[in-house]
Amino acid sequence: MKLILIGPQGSGKGTQAKLLSEKLGIPHISTGDLLRKATGELKKDIDLYIVNGNLYPDEKMLNVLEERFKERDCKKGLILDGFPRNLKQAKMLDQITKIDNVVEIFISDGEAVKRISGRIACEKCGTGYNLATMPPRVPGKCDRCGGRLVKRADDTEEAIRKRLKIYHRETEPILKHYKHFRVNGAKDIEEVQREIMQNLNN
Repeated sequence: MKLILIGPQGSGKGTQAKLLSEKLGIPHISTGDLLRKATGELKKDIDLYIVNGNLYPDEKMLNVLEERFKERDCKKGLILDGFPRNLKQAKMLDQITKIDNVVEIFISDGEAVKRISGRIACEKCGTGYNLATMPPRVPGKCDRCGGRLVKRADDTEEAIRKRLKIYHRETEPILKHYKHFRVNGAKDIEEVQREIMQNLNN
């Protein structure tokens, strides 16, 4: 099963992708992680763009994904997170693979702002938390490694609203391209997970 999760920042799609990956036994492929973990020549190429504040070109990202899809762990399927972000990318993705299911996790802009404003992450290991929905056991300290928890510099309300505008303008039109089902991301994590699994099993 090849699956795409679509939703605004703060909708919990990264969390749901990880849970689904464990449940279905298929890899969660995040384009952000792929770019961050790149090595060798690929890393040099990515850095040429990212260092100057540019996005990695669609054609190059597609090549990175195509290579990742060939790996053995993708034989049974995969969960794609962070791609496609626009209609052009969705049409390009159609050329290299067939997507079986698309899940839209929707939340209001107000809820997205509230959730993203509460996001913090470990400086050391990168584990993410949310002060509103998933706080650490000890305030300011990572449950996993004890590292210091910090807020992302670009998680200001102004920056969040700007990103939401881009999502509505660029990413939402993808939903007309794919047959998909919607789940309410404002519910708690387990409930959203249950709803997704029910839809996938139908």
